[in-house]
Amino acid sequence: MPPKIIQVAIFTGFSKLLDYIVVEETFHFENIAPGMRVQIPLGTRSVIGICTAILLQSTLAIERLKAVEAILDAAPLLPASIMQLITWVSQYYHYPLGETYAHAYPNELRKKAQSSKPRVDKKKINIKPNNFSNKNFLALNEAQAFAVASIKKALSNFQVFLLDGITGSGKTEVYMHMISYALERNTQALVLIPEIGLTPQTIARFESRFDVPIVILHSGINASVRALAWENARTGKAAIIIGTRSASFTPLKNPGIFIIDEEHDLSFKQQDGLRYSARDLLIKRASIEKVPVILGSATPSLETLHNALSKKYTHLQLPVRAGEAKPPTFTIIDVRHKKLEAGLSAQLLSRLTTHLNNNRQVLLFLNRRGFAPVLMCYGCGWVANCTRCDARLTLHFVKQQLRCHHCHANTKLPNVCPSCQAPELKPLGVGTERLEQVLKGHFENIPIIRVDRDTTTKKDAMHKVIEQIQKGGAQILLGTQMLAKGHHFPNITLAAIIDIDAALYGIDFRNLERLGQLITQIAGRAGRAEFLGEVILQTCHPEHALLNLLLKKGYYNFARQLLNEREQSQLPPFGFQALIRAESKQPAKALNFLQQIKEYLLSEKMMSLKVLGPAPAPMVKRIGYHRAQLLLESNTRASLHQGLKILRAELECHAPSSIRWSIDVDPIEML
Repeated sequence: MPPKIIQVAIFTGFSKLLDYIVVEETFHFENIAPGMRVQIPLGTRSVIGICTAILLQSTLAIERLKAVEAILDAAPLLPASIMQLITWVSQYYHYPLGETYAHAYPNELRKKAQSSKPRVDKKKINIKPNNFSNKNFLALNEAQAFAVASIKKALSNFQVFLLDGITGSGKTEVYMHMISYALERNTQALVLIPEIGLTPQTIARFESRFDVPIVILHSGINASVRALAWENARTGKAAIIIGTRSASFTPLKNPGIFIIDEEHDLSFKQQDGLRYSARDLLIKRASIEKVPVILGSATPSLETLHNALSKKYTHLQLPVRAGEAKPPTFTIIDVRHKKLEAGLSAQLLSRLTTHLNNNRQVLLFLNRRGFAPVLMCYGCGWVANCTRCDARLTLHFVKQQLRCHHCHANTKLPNVCPSCQAPELKPLGVGTERLEQVLKGHFENIPIIRVDRDTTTKKDAMHKVIEQIQKGGAQILLGTQMLAKGHHFPNITLAAIIDIDAALYGIDFRNLERLGQLITQIAGRAGRAEFLGEVILQTCHPEHALLNLLLKKGYYNFARQLLNEREQSQLPPFGFQALIRAESKQPAKALNFLQQIKEYLLSEKMMSLKVLGPAPAPMVKRIGYHRAQLLLESNTRASLHQGLKILRAELECHAPSSIRWSIDVDPIEML
């Protein structure tokens, strides 16, 4: 019998599909099927790939084809639906198929030629018997009950629901009820959350309701534990799967419902390698597997809201807070011509004192960690810059270091100016570390917790911080974005944003959308129980029209106004974009390369594409590479992808090895 020819996608380092033969004398190959992992020779290496197809013939003569070294699986580990999804992801994001497949496997299964069943210490993962019962369920209000009834009708069918509920309106309770219905049907629930830090809180909520196996999947857990969680999800042993962005690829034996909490969050879009949106990916997956998907948010992205308003998604609204909680009040503090201490106005300090005297908790938001973002010499004007990035080094006073928050380089804090030897080195600006120091001076006997990347690096640190806050172990909570996402702290009655001005006038057209989401989410932390909440914003632009629309009319009206402006400019979601990035260690080489790409696109006469640039990236130099970008826009998604398909082929054939390039479809950040 002649050898069987298979097509293989390699996990890493090779974008093309390759043909190999399976020799009968070596393997009983009658059962080989697409989706099975194989070990193959590639040059002098032995690598692992995926059989993507069985071929009748190859474009190469059969004597030129190399033989498969090993077949690693007795059957495909991925169901046909996941393989279909991966093919779509590869085509939509114009990314190599093999490297896309790699995202669907645990590390142990894509880097080692070993058994399909990962080795793991079972003591490290908690798998209960699948003995379904729900408990501690709360009574639903009218809006929640309507949402549950609407989604329940769609079980076993594909439908996208936007669960648009104000902060504290009980979206999680809707999730719980829908998961219970899915479990009653012996199907599984996949829940995506935006941050690893939310995992312990989310797990605790689910374990208090469901006596079923629950597994978690995110980059912060041990590789072997993650592999076993993946296996339990794949085989159906786990009933509820909770994870961050990468969990969207996890195979399920009996998918029943998908939930994306805080669907607007930027962390659902991967910013390197395969630049996919977990939200969009999961919606596509739901359509393939014919299950409903819930997009939950108090501040829906404009893309999602547009789809709901145009009836592509079913729009379910929760307009009131659950229980007795009332919406917070808003106050804008005009800080023009006012003396500030580490960014704090006297008026804000006064309100802090009032809430603390009432034995309440307060939350202060400052999205800048470290002591100060700039260190300057007052003698000669020297500024501490990163040598590898176009960025200032941030002063971290506690560790006496200067750090780059982009390439993570760090150096010891100098005693004198490296340029003129003067001792007058002064920090400029305010970070969370500096603000904490000032707050301790004002409130000596008040416990303070700072929540940022510097204070939560250790394992389980975020979980311990949240527990401490919920038990009343701190009255002042100071932090960055990590503190703003999805946490329930019932004793917080004051939430303040120290400075909102950078977002009001940023260069990215998405800045105002993100500011509106941030303000609304921060406001949602205040007054979640019986005590009325207060929200304070400090700004030099208190008259800003859209800011006042947000505070007076709410996020929905604010977002509708932004959608009107986007439509006039044909910006997403009314137009479609892709960002071509290039970088090189040689100055201007990336920019010149993208200029050649632009000329190529123009020569192809793709009139449906608008080509903007090339231009230096907002941060021109990062981690030693000089960066540039080219923006493609189109009025239709189809014409954009047609152009990208042609462009990708050109890039793969003619891009010099000294240039690193990438295609970012539906970019959400221009940095």
